[in-house]
Parts: sequence; C-alpha cells; structure tokens
Amino acid sequence: MGRLPYVTQDDLDSEYEDLVVSSLQPGKTVNVYSAIGNNQEVLRGFREFLGSLWTHSGLTDRQRELVILTAASEVGSEYEWHQHVTIGSDAGLTPEEMSALARDDRTPFSAAERTLIAYTRAVARGRVTDGLHDALLAHFDEATVAGTASTAAGYVALGRVIDALGVELEAGDEFAGWDLE
Repeated sequence: MGRLPYVTQDDLDSEYEDLVVSSLQPGKTVNVYSAIGNNQEVLRGFREFLGSLWTHSGLTDRQRELVILTAASEVGSEYEWHQHVTIGSDAGLTPEEMSALARDDRTPFSAAERTLIAYTRAVARGRVTDGLHDALLAHFDEATVAGTASTAAGYVALGRVIDALGVELEAGDEFAGWDLE
C-alpha cells in the first residue's frame, strides 16, 4: 500500500472517474493516478499536463520515450521506469538501448539522441547550460526544445510525486529491472 489510499472510480465524482484509468490500457486503473486521485482537481491537472506533453512536445514517440525513461532513471523512479519499458519498446527502443539509458551509456544512440539524453539529465539536475541548450537547438526547432524541457521536467516531477506518495507497482506486476539485457 502506498502512503495514501488508492482511490477507485467509485470513490471519485463522475467527472473524474475516468482519470484513474490508463489511456494506454483501457479499463486498467493505475496506482499513480489512483494515489493522486485523492485530490481530484490535481489529478485532472496532471493528466491534462502530461497529455499535452505526450501529444504536443514535438518529439517522435521514440524521442519522447528516451526523455521519459531518462528522467525516470535520473530520479530513480522504478514505477515510472517500469511503466515506460513496454511503451519504449513499442516506440522502437531495444532492451539494450533502455539498459544503456539506465547506466547513462549514450554510445548506442545517434548524435541528436545523445544530446536529447544529456539535456534531459541536465533538466533533472537543474543544470542546463547555454551550450547544451544551443546543442539541442542544433537538432530540434524552438517549439520542440520547449516541449523537451517541459517533458523532461514534467516526468521528473511525476517521479518525485510517485516517490513522495510511495506509489507501488500494480498488483501482480514485478519490476522490469534497470538492466533489460
């Protein structure tokens, strides 16, 4: 059990009840949303914010998952990492590439992806330099750089919320592990 109870759809007002269900796994209630659901308006805000990052960051699915998995790795969020291993795989990341992200080994990636990973780690650490920002701009347009910064920071924040609330993997799930090879 997490630090807060996991609310169910029945615990929520009707306008919020679908917010505890995964958009990628219809019908499946997920613990992270069920924990945040203790504050229905915050849950709605989180889902809207994360949804906008998901669809409007300017990143491809693969690039988005590189950012999310890197952020999860950087903050040590097993829950977020576990959730995105399958999503990352569906977006074209190999187990070897995801394992490399966990080790902060950037050698398997293209120059643009290495810069994206470095930028995400810098966002997580609060250490984006002008040089790193300019390096990212060499690969992506301004809208995508803004989307990248927001996605990295948004998933770092989500990882911190997961940690603060003690969110556990869903019943029956076993942590995928940092090393997927």
